[in-house]
Amino acid sequence: MTNREHEIYDVVGIGFGPSNLSLSIALEERALDEPERALSNHFFERQPRFGWHRDMLLPSATMQISFLKDLVTFRNPTSSFSFISFLHAAGRLPQFVNNQDFFPTRQEFHQYLEWAQSRVAGRVSYGSAVTSLRLVPVDPTGQPDRLRLTVADVAGQISRVVEARNVVISTGLVPKMLDGVTSDDRVWHSSEFLQKFRRMDPRELRRVAVVGAGQSAAEITRFLYDELPHAQVSAIIPSYGYSIADATPFANQIFDPRAVDHYYFGSDQTREAFWRYHRNTNYAVVDDEVIRDLYRRAYDDEVRGVDRLHFLNLTRVDAVKRSGAETRVLLRGGPAGEKDELEVDALVCATGYDSMEPTGLLCALDEHCLRDETGRLRMERDYRVATTPDVPCGIYLQGGTEHTHGLSSSLLSNIAVRSGEIVDSILARSAGRNDKRSMYARAAGGVR
Repeated sequence: MTNREHEIYDVVGIGFGPSNLSLSIALEERALDEPERALSNHFFERQPRFGWHRDMLLPSATMQISFLKDLVTFRNPTSSFSFISFLHAAGRLPQFVNNQDFFPTRQEFHQYLEWAQSRVAGRVSYGSAVTSLRLVPVDPTGQPDRLRLTVADVAGQISRVVEARNVVISTGLVPKMLDGVTSDDRVWHSSEFLQKFRRMDPRELRRVAVVGAGQSAAEITRFLYDELPHAQVSAIIPSYGYSIADATPFANQIFDPRAVDHYYFGSDQTREAFWRYHRNTNYAVVDDEVIRDLYRRAYDDEVRGVDRLHFLNLTRVDAVKRSGAETRVLLRGGPAGEKDELEVDALVCATGYDSMEPTGLLCALDEHCLRDETGRLRMERDYRVATTPDVPCGIYLQGGTEHTHGLSSSLLSNIAVRSGEIVDSILARSAGRNDKRSMYARAAGGVR
């Protein structure tokens, strides 16, 4: 296949979760506003269909951000892709308003995301994984102006090769298990909770345990207690109890778009202060309502003389031993660090996620990407990876930039503004490249 036969796009998105969905909408709306500057684009997603944390869509779980922090509103309040537009299209706008709640259920927000992606699905290839990126030397000046992407289907076979002047990587967070523990039919990560739970006969789940101190851990503990009225439910918590998420107005300002500038251009001391003072807005914390729900259940059990919900505070998992259907959890806990053992029919590890790491995807291109003194990718303010001068192509990240852009780097809070900034950057750099090409063309004409 020759270069001319390759599909060529101005922008290719790798991964199609909410972040790149927001980017796709931003590209579409910019093309409608300025047709002469429209950017051709396509997205590749390894999942067979759109899905966002499907296995954590618990019936009672609500969003932790306002519905106004949707895919578009902070960038374009008049967008037809807003959550309000979705409610209107679904015929539920009056009912939602009457509910007097800024925080929809996670299930309803997922319906909104599916509705939005259905309107841009023609530019998405599902069941397609980008396996490598490399430079394509085609520019007359001797510099590569495109990247070549190899795309494989779900069976791992190369299905197509495309070229892009810019790529935006958003492959999502990576589930993190306990050290030395692997997921199986009895040991689950929270990211796969519902699918694993539904495969089980509930009658077989007489003893279940959840590891973790964050929102997912608390929500799953509540779900298991409600869904398995016959079961013993243990919450293994490394802290003394669940800590409340700080959702107060002043603390929430760290998720405002301007806070990204304060973090990015701030001193090391400023950045450290962000994390020291405001980790409790998002990390290993739980909404007040969920904490109170669990405490009420435990108290009601005590009143009735029922011993079913157990909170193992200051407790960590040393190891997990599996033998057939038997799962033994070796614990170290309490003020003195006593060893203990817990037998369970299922163990859920709500142990969080690691940040997106694109190094494996970049392959040989990684040697052109600049890194800081700790080995982390250097990032420009526009979410573009800093590269050597011989790489004029844009490599952008949506996620994995907490070290440069702060707490909202991989969260929904700033998703609309971030996507708009990336589109603005690509357009500005594209204009610069076109000006440069015109200069070379004029120079070549003069020689002739």
